Amino acid sequence: MHDDDPVELDKHRGMTAQRDTELRRHLHDVAADRAALDLHRAELETFMDAAPSASWIEAAERACYLLRLFAGSVEAQDPRRRKLIDSVIEDLTRLAR
Repeated sequence: MHDDDPVELDKHRGMTAQRDTELRRHLHDVAADRAALDLHRAELETFMDAAPSASWIEAAERACYLLRLFAGSVEAQDPRRRKLIDSVIEDLTRLAR
């Protein structure tokens, strides 16, 4: 080993410390991914809000997007609502073709 070679510190730490470091790294990655997703979602919503739908297909796509957002909420977890949301999305998708 040369003096210029980097030292892998993880080799000198216990398993628990290594696991904790990996956990922190994964949590940081998840937070960064979430921030990027939020940014992309905001850009999409700004674009979608810029003008009214030009066709029934666009209107259906926008409605499906909103239904999918609602589907992630606590209120939408009721099995009847979940089934209705899925059914409406299927209808809109089918009719927009």
